[in-house]
Amino acid sequence: MKTYRILVTGGSSGIGFETAKELALKGHTVFAAARRVEMMEPLREFGVTPLRLDVCDEASIDACLSEAGAIDVLINNAGFGYFGALENVPLEEARKQLDVNVFGLASLTRKVLPGMRERGFGRVINVSSVAGRVAMYFGAWYNVSKYAVEALSDALRMEVKPFGIDVVLIEPGGIKTNWGIIAAEHLRESSAGTAYEDAALREAAVLHKGYSSNMLSSPSKVTRAIMRAVRARRPRPRYLTGAFARTMVFWHAVLPARWWDGCSRVLAAPWLVRFSEKLK
Repeated sequence: MKTYRILVTGGSSGIGFETAKELALKGHTVFAAARRVEMMEPLREFGVTPLRLDVCDEASIDACLSEAGAIDVLINNAGFGYFGALENVPLEEARKQLDVNVFGLASLTRKVLPGMRERGFGRVINVSSVAGRVAMYFGAWYNVSKYAVEALSDALRMEVKPFGIDVVLIEPGGIKTNWGIIAAEHLRESSAGTAYEDAALREAAVLHKGYSSNMLSSPSKVTRAIMRAVRARRPRPRYLTGAFARTMVFWHAVLPARWWDGCSRVLAAPWLVRFSEKLK
């Protein structure tokens, strides 16, 4: 099996941590990057090199790539979600979300493309979300960031294909990480004392219970999709994976918009909160 030099962002936990470990175990030279380097120290025992990286800081990107050297495969996994009604989420938080999820991803990608082009080979794997294809209740700014990643990836794929560079989207559905717990906390925080508070609290309860249950897929499911994208001779443009991902995309495509809106809002219905209590 051919081995590569691989950089994984967001490597301090969840999908990024698991992916860096599994790629190293397959013999690849792997660099895991995140702001909290100390959280990646356990990866050293698998042969992974932890690097500090803030994707919103160009100097940090340059320093990270200087240590990593030539990169064959870039896995853009860093990102976060801040949930809340459009009216309530502070614009500074919205900008921060776009800076990390979109502009940070683009800045790092721009830095590795010249080397890939020079070598005539490269692979950029962007971890998006089913939220890049389906709007989520109270997820407007997160949706904006992930829809942008989808569009950016589609455009970039056409631009760099003549140079032997592939661009791949990984689109996870429900994955059991702390993402949903954090999103629920943000939703409560942004909605407190507002006209949206009651509905937002119900939705936050559903998010918290759902991401605390065993209904969602393990991060290893996303890791397996990334591994397929790394080793494929001709990777697919998209890998839709994880709990409910295909179901959500299918129904979003076939239902009238008003029907879909109704289905999305029912997630905040009291009966579903009570049902989610039984998942514990």
